[in-house]
Amino acid sequence: MATQSGEIFNFAEFTDPCIKCGKCIPVCTIHNVNADEVTSPRGFLDLLGAYQNGNLELDKNAKDIFESCFLCTACVEVCPKSLPTDMVIEQVRTDIADKFGIAFFKRAFFYLLRHRLTMDVLFKLGYVFQTCGFKIKEKNQNVAGMQPRFNLPLIKKDRLLPSLGKTSFMNANPEEISNGGKRRVAIFIGCLANYNYTEIGKSLLYTLETLEIDAFIPKKQLCCSAPAYFTGDFDTVDHNAKKNIEYFESFLDDVEAIIIPEATCSAMIKIDYEHHFHDQPEWFERARALKSKIFMATEWLNNHTHLNTLLETKETQDLSVTYHDPCHAKKMQGIHREPRNLISKNYEIKEMSDSNTCCGFGGVTMQTEKYHFAHAAGKPKAAMIEQTGAEVVSSECSACRMQISNSMHDADVNVEFKNPIELIADALREKTKV
Repeated sequence: MATQSGEIFNFAEFTDPCIKCGKCIPVCTIHNVNADEVTSPRGFLDLLGAYQNGNLELDKNAKDIFESCFLCTACVEVCPKSLPTDMVIEQVRTDIADKFGIAFFKRAFFYLLRHRLTMDVLFKLGYVFQTCGFKIKEKNQNVAGMQPRFNLPLIKKDRLLPSLGKTSFMNANPEEISNGGKRRVAIFIGCLANYNYTEIGKSLLYTLETLEIDAFIPKKQLCCSAPAYFTGDFDTVDHNAKKNIEYFESFLDDVEAIIIPEATCSAMIKIDYEHHFHDQPEWFERARALKSKIFMATEWLNNHTHLNTLLETKETQDLSVTYHDPCHAKKMQGIHREPRNLISKNYEIKEMSDSNTCCGFGGVTMQTEKYHFAHAAGKPKAAMIEQTGAEVVSSECSACRMQISNSMHDADVNVEFKNPIELIADALREKTKV
């Protein structure tokens, strides 16, 4: 029988201090679309305490409950004791995976996350044959992406998904890119930006070129393993995290920073690696040692370069932008002013009514078996975006991009989505002010 994390992870340390004040209820993403006390942060914590004490069996009903959390960390942000509800739910999900196994399609996906070469080949084949199963929607057709031509397992015909790039970002560029040699940074690109939203990486390279900063693209980087972590596949997390840490250590002293244009990847490497290695002291310390070099792209560009000054010399764009705060950026890393500061130099920003509300992505399980929850959570965000009247919605997270694009597609909201790095590169290409 597999060892339960309850035997090695002290749930009570985090569940017992909950005073049931209820401040988490109004901000909880799942509770707002499924108003049941058990699917609320204090409900989750109560059940986890009962599970550790042997008063709750980890049956299919409990599995269903613990898999319904979006892990948005909104509860952590407002909790007077900052109880990490997301982290303890991530821990119990590995018990769920041990007991019930992981669905075959998730196992196949997580296998690809471990094997870059296999993933490269399959995504290349996917690009060649994607029009067989999907209708491609270009930017001038409302929201860009692709729609299934027929219902697929777990994916309905009306769903909008990100289309595939012809060549992945990492395969399209050399490992070393010299822009003058004055400074040097490494780029961790993230899977969606590598294979789907490839313009993000191109824009980041252009920005670094303009700033005369050398770019190093570590070709042996593996997926940060966030999808596996949120699903409870800790074996994949262990494999990828250790490989990445070892690899990063080999060049860490030769770069100023490892910059990541993805909130989820950045939060996973900077914060959740420590959570994962809580019971592996050596790897915990090695993960912690990386933190000083890990930055979200806009965070580093705003705080450690002269990009702001350079953008101020460029002509203002006749384009309005509304910014969505990814949960893994603002709530987990405190990053929200930096992208706005950079964007506002050349674009009008129209804030939505609540940019901090979770868009409803929620991870692999939420996007497949529990998609009805993701669909419901996405509707308010699409409405907020439309109400701003902005022409572009921006967010430094490709998971949010996938979810919001689909939500806007469903609601017929004609707003383009761009990563802030793309907007910055567009502004840098403009003429200098006279």
